[in-house]
Amino acid sequence: MNQTAFKMGAKLKLSIAGVVIEGLLAGCNFLVLFQVLHLIFDRSIDFADILRATGMLALLFALRLALYIAAYTGNQTGGADVSRNIRIAIGDKLKRIPLDLFTKNRTGFYINAATGEVGDYEQILTHKTADITKYCILLLMVGLYACTLSLPIGLIILTSILLIIPAMALSIRQINIYGVRKNRAREENVSAITEYLTGSQTLRSYALVGTKNESVTEAMREYSNVSYEYEKAILPIGFGFNFCSYLALAAAMVLSVQGWLSHTLEPATVILLIMLSIFVARLNLTLFIDLTAYRNLLISKKKISGILAEEEEQAEDTSFAPKSAKIQFKDVNFSYVEGEPVLKEASFTIPPCSLTAIVGDSGAGKSTILNLISKYYSPQRGSITIGSCDIANAPSGQVLSYISLVDQDVFLFNDTVRNNIRYARSSATDEDIEEACRLANCDGFIRAMEKGYDTEIGENGNRLSGGERQRLSVAQAILKDSPIILLDEATASLDIENELLVKQAVTNLLKADKTIVMIAHTLPIVKHADRILVLDGGRVAEWGTHDGLVASGGKYASMWAASQTLK
Repeated sequence: MNQTAFKMGAKLKLSIAGVVIEGLLAGCNFLVLFQVLHLIFDRSIDFADILRATGMLALLFALRLALYIAAYTGNQTGGADVSRNIRIAIGDKLKRIPLDLFTKNRTGFYINAATGEVGDYEQILTHKTADITKYCILLLMVGLYACTLSLPIGLIILTSILLIIPAMALSIRQINIYGVRKNRAREENVSAITEYLTGSQTLRSYALVGTKNESVTEAMREYSNVSYEYEKAILPIGFGFNFCSYLALAAAMVLSVQGWLSHTLEPATVILLIMLSIFVARLNLTLFIDLTAYRNLLISKKKISGILAEEEEQAEDTSFAPKSAKIQFKDVNFSYVEGEPVLKEASFTIPPCSLTAIVGDSGAGKSTILNLISKYYSPQRGSITIGSCDIANAPSGQVLSYISLVDQDVFLFNDTVRNNIRYARSSATDEDIEEACRLANCDGFIRAMEKGYDTEIGENGNRLSGGERQRLSVAQAILKDSPIILLDEATASLDIENELLVKQAVTNLLKADKTIVMIAHTLPIVKHADRILVLDGGRVAEWGTHDGLVASGGKYASMWAASQTLK
């Protein structure tokens, strides 16, 4: 996949060849000019010669124009084809990498790769590759041709051209330092801006816009500083190379004039050598800039290759089909950061068709358990099974097909209400969707909208309230009809009215014959659970029914007593 994604098509290769030929035809202008100069200095030129020379230049121009149009168009479309293949490859890759990489790596990392990095690589294909090839061949042809006119002057011109090798060696050393830093700073920029825009409403509600704006500005400032340091490191090398090129130009001009004065060079040859020297000096700088940009843009290819080479899910059992919805943790150890365990030797069983509540202090590992069941993360040690099938051996997509998650952080698409609910089950009819919404207590507010179920709800549902978004999430869970339902503090951060509406929707969800695992921020909600798991310091401290745990006088009893004092 890695090499296939970057492979250039026949159209692109032909276009690059066309650009090179167009450049060589540009060099033929010097040959025509040389013949005209000879005729002028021989005083044998007439109007017919001028017409022939003009016709030849016009023919060269027409050929170059035709080649340029065809090659330029082919470059653009061929480069776009490769970019499309790369983006498709990245999309396919993201479907196969472990889900925890989406949280370990910043969102900006993947956004930048699929947009900025691919765009930069496309610049290599559509502009830099063809231009650099054309300039290298043209410069060498001009240098060798100059040697046929005057060997000493030709060698000076060739030497100025070959100085590009040490210049680029120095340039690449700086690119490897600052180019990588600049690329990383741009990635930080994308992450900061994405986070800022996504959380702008929350930031305003907490009056943190100014504070967060400072962090975004700092990311931009870092990018600016790195860019400045990068240019400061590269510019002296470019200046030195350019200085040597024009020094060679001066030497070629002096030797050309001396040759004319000593009658060893004809006037037409002198003029052409000076023109070739000027042409080479100017093209040398262009080539240096393009080669530097090309080498810098290759960092983008390396970043994309890194994503395409990331480890994929080691899913061997592609026929994951548990016989029941029983969930079992056995000696599970997990940590987000090495050396800071969140779960320690966690072992417990969640019976099928039951309601299990998980309680504990903040940071005890409650949400982590739901993340592990969903295979958003994988444990470092131990096993997790659903219906006696180890989820470690199954693709995450198949595991998630058995699970519905109602989270406090609801994600919705910029689409209609109906289509957002239908994402839970693509085969659902309109009647199925409306029935799920009635059970989720959201049919009323949907029909009150201007277009009802066909109302577009904005990016991530920003036209809805928090409670409305939560009820749509419950409707999705009802429609999906998965055997396992995970509720992660679904009523947290809601006002009293919305909390009551969401609780009613969740109550309808609980009536189904499902395996339900619930995390709640208030203990009275879990009082009637079939089983309550109490986490303490990453371990299962105790488990049982509400009455049994209260009677045992352990941690849950203390938590319950504390919750009663708050009434």
